[in-house]
Amino acid sequence: MGKFVECVPNFSEGRDAAKIGAIVKAAAAVPGVLVLDVEKDVDHNRTVLTFIAPLETAVEGMFQAAKKAAELIDLNHHKGEHPRMGALDVAPFIPIMDTPVEECVRLAGGLGERIGRELNIPVYLYDLAARREDRKDLAKVRKGQFEGLKEDIGRNPDRIPDFGPNKIHPTAGAVAVGARRQIVNFNVNLDTTDMEFSKGLAKKIRASGGGLPNLRAKEIFLESKKQVQISTVLTDYHTTSIKRALDEIEKEIKPRNISITGTELIGLTTHEALINYAIETLKVKDFNPEVQVLETKLLKLLGTWQNGANLFIDALANTEPTPGGGSAAGISGAMGCALGAMAVGISLRSKKLEEAKKPALKALGEKLNVLKTALQNCVSEDAASYDAFVAAMKLPKDDPARKDGMQKALEYAAQVPLKTARLAAEALAAIEYKDGISAHVMSDYKSARYQLEAAVRCAAENVFINAESIEDKVFAEKAIKEVKKYIALTETEKV
Repeated sequence: MGKFVECVPNFSEGRDAAKIGAIVKAAAAVPGVLVLDVEKDVDHNRTVLTFIAPLETAVEGMFQAAKKAAELIDLNHHKGEHPRMGALDVAPFIPIMDTPVEECVRLAGGLGERIGRELNIPVYLYDLAARREDRKDLAKVRKGQFEGLKEDIGRNPDRIPDFGPNKIHPTAGAVAVGARRQIVNFNVNLDTTDMEFSKGLAKKIRASGGGLPNLRAKEIFLESKKQVQISTVLTDYHTTSIKRALDEIEKEIKPRNISITGTELIGLTTHEALINYAIETLKVKDFNPEVQVLETKLLKLLGTWQNGANLFIDALANTEPTPGGGSAAGISGAMGCALGAMAVGISLRSKKLEEAKKPALKALGEKLNVLKTALQNCVSEDAASYDAFVAAMKLPKDDPARKDGMQKALEYAAQVPLKTARLAAEALAAIEYKDGISAHVMSDYKSARYQLEAAVRCAAENVFINAESIEDKVFAEKAIKEVKKYIALTETEKV
């Protein structure tokens, strides 16, 4: 399996659903991006998006979200309880699934440079990506927020950004881009409106005030609930756990007869942090979650590639409408790219390979990996296209939106396999290059072509069947004409 990273961009918009949806859609449209969670808060006026992506496309996913946020959000009109300095306020890369943190640092640098250059927004690198010691702490980077930074940048040498112009973007502000470990965003709501006490409480428990190590805390008044919230970030939950933070807050509020009305975990939280809370609370001794948690055992068993392959094959064999031929086309294309990339990778390690041939082979391998990810996305897109059609069909027959909805869904159902065929055809053209491919893996390289040919032809059948029912004949004929062009590529000389 390729290496993935978790991306958790935070946006200064938590109220306008259309804007939030557009930003999420911009990120999700990038090949390989898998959206895991969208957490929006009206009082904070902030949205936390969580997605994972392969190393090859993670920066692109973050950048497209940043670009859309810059288009839609004006910090001059933004009001919320959460500190912020940018439309895209923070953009951290987080290592997951054995990805080394150094890769996240590299990605942060790449994203920061691109945002500064293409969007003309000042960028500050923070946490593990920081290039200055005083910028490791996000709170210091964001000090003064949008309004304060607007006055300071360009005048104070300490506020010169790592990338981009030495002046604030007039509407999008500035961005903090970083690499960090997994954290826990944990909020505690109190049945009090006493902001003065809450301010003192936040200061007392946070690390910078001499409190718990690796804990950030800030008091926030929740207008919608008419109560105070202590918003915390556990930057190292192994050092300061959820339970320890909660216990410290309870110790301070008990003498004042203030109680906790509820708590919130913002965004995604690690399995380990919750297990640790359960162990501490229950005072369990010698508990091993790797052995004693049922779901952990099952995930390990199901996480092998053999089981993953079997699950998809069994899903194809059942009588449900999805997955079907379109999804199979996407899988076939992704497998073709994967086989090609494997053959390229092994060839690059060969001691017999001439140095002059390495750059072209390396570029080929990178391209095949990007196409592989895009084709994998087509698998879920194919299922989504069918779901859209079913949703339109379920509308009442006398509803004028039913027919239009069904037609739009059919067009989408034709566009997805057309995209699958297009991507597979692009990969087919790429693997025509074979100079430097080792003889030991030439059978794999040839197999890659056969898989890609199957992907094109399977995808084409799905274009044809959907085009039959599309009333917009210009659209249908254009789709058919394009996919026939890709079929022609499968009939050329084989590698």
